[in-house]
Amino acid sequence: MSPEQYKPQHQKRLSALLEQVNRIYGTEKMVLKAGKLGALSLLRSRDPSRQLLGLQRLLLENPTLSDLPTAERFPQVFAELEEALAGLMARRSLEESLEQKIRERLEKQHDELLMEIKREVLREWGGVENPQTLKKYAQTEKMFARQLARTAQEMLRPTALEEIVGQEEAVAALISKLASPYPPHIILYGPPGVGKTTAARLALKSVQKMPGTVFADDAPFVEVDGATLRWDPRDIADPLIGSVHDPIYQGARRSLAEGGIPEPKLGLVTQAHGGILFIDEIGEMDVALQNRLLKVLEDKRVFFESAYYDPTDAQVPKYIRLLFERGAPADFVLIGATTRPPEAISPALRSRCSAVYFEPLTPLEIEEIVRRAAARLGIDIDAEAARLVSRYTCEGRCAVNLLIDAYGRALYERQRRGGSRKKLRIDAALMEKVLISSRLLPLSPAAAKPRAEIGRALALGVCGFTGVVLEIEALALPASTPGRGSLRFNEAAGSMARDSVFVAASLLRKVSGVDLNDYDLHLNVVGGGNIDGPSAGAAIFLAIYSAVHGLPLRQDCAVTGEISLRGQLKAVGGITEKIYGARLCGLRKVVIPLENGFSQASRFPDMEIAAVSHIEGLLSHFICREDEGA
Repeated sequence: MSPEQYKPQHQKRLSALLEQVNRIYGTEKMVLKAGKLGALSLLRSRDPSRQLLGLQRLLLENPTLSDLPTAERFPQVFAELEEALAGLMARRSLEESLEQKIRERLEKQHDELLMEIKREVLREWGGVENPQTLKKYAQTEKMFARQLARTAQEMLRPTALEEIVGQEEAVAALISKLASPYPPHIILYGPPGVGKTTAARLALKSVQKMPGTVFADDAPFVEVDGATLRWDPRDIADPLIGSVHDPIYQGARRSLAEGGIPEPKLGLVTQAHGGILFIDEIGEMDVALQNRLLKVLEDKRVFFESAYYDPTDAQVPKYIRLLFERGAPADFVLIGATTRPPEAISPALRSRCSAVYFEPLTPLEIEEIVRRAAARLGIDIDAEAARLVSRYTCEGRCAVNLLIDAYGRALYERQRRGGSRKKLRIDAALMEKVLISSRLLPLSPAAAKPRAEIGRALALGVCGFTGVVLEIEALALPASTPGRGSLRFNEAAGSMARDSVFVAASLLRKVSGVDLNDYDLHLNVVGGGNIDGPSAGAAIFLAIYSAVHGLPLRQDCAVTGEISLRGQLKAVGGITEKIYGARLCGLRKVVIPLENGFSQASRFPDMEIAAVSHIEGLLSHFICREDEGA
């Protein structure tokens, strides 16, 4: 076949290719592209071979092609160009489809963003309130407007350190420690209701007025109850030390959670920075939490950790970066208060705190508290009624509560009688009714007696922060069979007391030659009290000595101390509490071991305190000879 036979057919295919290319690129874009590839002059030629070469450069994007296709190669060239054009059309179709989807997605996001902006504007314009929240707000405001009168305890609470009765030494010790240029952490020990919490609340204000104080005028006083403090070992929540709210599990603020940024939550130790953190009932805190607090006291700051914190993230706010890198400041003075013994506090925490001991209140101090409270209530109280209160409680708070109960009872009875404008008066009869309704018992069943008795000695013990007086009785009868006597003693009194009985028996034989095997001896601790320690040894010896020899013992004097086999009176603990207990029972004389010293005398000016080192001196204080009378 000659090339001329294919010319019309080639021309149609060539025209179709040119038309399709022009449709895909567009005239302007096709001209620009062809000009860059050196194909524009070829496409404008009337020679089919040059036009095919121009299409080759354009579709194959190869400006180096220069061989004009011959008529024999026209079918092959057309096939190559059509294949290239098909690929171009497929790519263009895919691009258009993707562009359509992208436009749709952008339009959707644009609409959502626009709606979010509208909602934000509406919230800013109309607030977050709705009819339901506004209704609850009004109900809450109404509840605030309706309130009862101030509680009597709140009204009668001391407003100055000078008004705290019976704790002059403890208050002076507390203030002197806080007034130091280097104030230590402090733990207040003492029985309930003696003014520990009130003293701590008033201490900061008092120290702020002193020159050279380390506490600023705006120093915070943060108060928390240690009995209610809870924490999560997983560090999810810790109101005392602080914790980190991770963006996924614990719900950090939305603006932070969206960026995966953890949010530190500051604890009470940081709120107390520069001031005082007061933990009431610190002895009830979990030991692990006490140790965590110890770490803060050492570092004076709280360090936070989180697997979500990325120090290279530019989206982390400056304050969060600062808290993670330097920690939260927590430089404060800790004041803890507890009614429990020092052993209940973590040894590590206790060793870093200075101790201040609040004393049990004496009957005279309880009477003074009652009189002051009555004056603030605007009522009169008989002296006998105040003394009656002091016999039933050694807690100032309890004494005030009894007075408040009597005040309410007096108001009720006056109204029942028709009312009167006379000033209310609390007498002993009214106070006795209150005590009966409160089911209170006297502080100690033992009491001083004016006459001496045989086989009865008064011992001193400790129960918590309060001393108690124990009655120890002994009855010695000749054994039915000489040399085969028996010994009976309270099982409930404890093994330490039983050991003291054996020591007393051996010592009695040593000093007087009396063998207890010749007696049926029965010892009894009245009331079934448990004696935890050897401090009742001296009283047990006196009771046995008196029963065996028939010598009466003074009943207006009590003793405490461990007795040794050599007849020495050894030192014991809790002397202060024991002397207080003796005063509560009306005793005015106590005998203590010489090793405990005479320092107690200045603290109890109305008490006769005798210190002895040997049983000879002990007997001289208790034994009443026949010429002295019983």
